[in-house]
Amino acid sequence: MDLAFIPSPSTGVVHLGPIPLRGYAFCIIIGVFVGVWLGNRRWVQRGGRSGTVADIAVWAVPFGLVGGRLYHVITTYEPYFGKNGHPLDAFKVWQGGLGIWGAVALGALGAWIGCRRRGIPMPAYADALAPGLAIGQAIGRWGNWFNQELYGKPTDLPWALKIDPDPAIGRIGGTYHPTFLYESLWCLGVAALVIWADKRFRLGHGRVFALYVAAYCAGRAWIEYMRVDEAHHILGLRLNDWTSLIVFVLAVVYLVVSAKRAPGREEIVEPEWQLGEGAQDGATGTGSSKGAKDSKDGGKGADAEPGAASEAPKAAGSSGGAKP
Repeated sequence: MDLAFIPSPSTGVVHLGPIPLRGYAFCIIIGVFVGVWLGNRRWVQRGGRSGTVADIAVWAVPFGLVGGRLYHVITTYEPYFGKNGHPLDAFKVWQGGLGIWGAVALGALGAWIGCRRRGIPMPAYADALAPGLAIGQAIGRWGNWFNQELYGKPTDLPWALKIDPDPAIGRIGGTYHPTFLYESLWCLGVAALVIWADKRFRLGHGRVFALYVAAYCAGRAWIEYMRVDEAHHILGLRLNDWTSLIVFVLAVVYLVVSAKRAPGREEIVEPEWQLGEGAQDGATGTGSSKGAKDSKDGGKGADAEPGAASEAPKAAGSSGGAKP
């Protein structure tokens, strides 16, 4: 009996003449663009300048890619530096292998450098970018579909993912849980949650980003548990499960402590830009108000003087009539 399943692409590469277009890299690039676009919209809504998010992303994205690759290579070193490993394969990013934990950690360092150069508070920037990061991850996870990697345990569910056999890498064909799809949908849910919570509670000072991290970790823990790819285990749990647990606790602690120390939301997220605009508006408003006030006072003075002059003789006449 034929079972329903999600087919895998026959190839992860499309050639336009001599130029190879790899599905994995294409998904990562689209995810970055969408994340920056949404981050820019949220930054402008917070009062920032359009284009600032992209300027800082020039620092954050390369750092994030390097960090993601480093995390993967360090935690899964056997194919590169183990027995019969190929060290040069560590540079073949298009074949897959970007650890989100390393990407966020080193990407945050790049963002910090960019924010520092622009005089922008890092927590405010992270808050603006958080939902875009989640959506970018949701798009980027489809790169695993193109590479037929990071799938879950065998299953015959209607949405099972069909994996082709590949003896060269020891891949056994069959139908498996599409964990890439689970994580993609979870990330979209995280983005929706973060956007809603930000509007509902006016989160600030890095709490939007912390909520994104905590919510993502909660989903990544059960998704990671389903995966069957090779991974290091500590006390029976995969390494990424432990990472999810630790990062989740840190994010929740930050949420609680930050809410007590700095409640509310930043009023100014891009000081040089917003204060400059305020100064210009203030100067214009002051001049207009002053002119209006002078005009108003002048009008009152013009009306008051004739009145006073006309009342003076009247008062004098009344006074003269009273006294002989």
